[in-house]
Amino acid sequence: MFGNILWTIYLGILGTVAIGYLLKGKYKTFLAKVDFVVSIITWIGLFGYVTNTQILNPLVWKFVFFGGLLWDVIFGMFFNHHYDDESIDEIPPNVRFVIVAVSLVILVGPLYYGLFKYAF
Repeated sequence: MFGNILWTIYLGILGTVAIGYLLKGKYKTFLAKVDFVVSIITWIGLFGYVTNTQILNPLVWKFVFFGGLLWDVIFGMFFNHHYDDESIDEIPPNVRFVIVAVSLVILVGPLYYGLFKYAF
């Protein structure tokens, strides 16, 4: 029961962040809009896992899992270069790459763990 509450909180945080970014107009470029759509689709899969509700076919969620994971890694590492703070430029590129990779694992890792459990 406690684990389900944590999943629900995590799901709410993901949804709140996505909607907050949408309302603030952060999705300006085409790639950012694609990222938003991918995020919503993966969020729906996690919602199905958390609520134990079958949404679509598990084969669909297998494709969503691999496609979303690939997209998040590629977008997070190479295309998401809009920083609000210019102090990030002071960090050496190799260290910045490691920081982004660790951030992806910590912040998005639970999403893909739940999506994996839902798909397989």
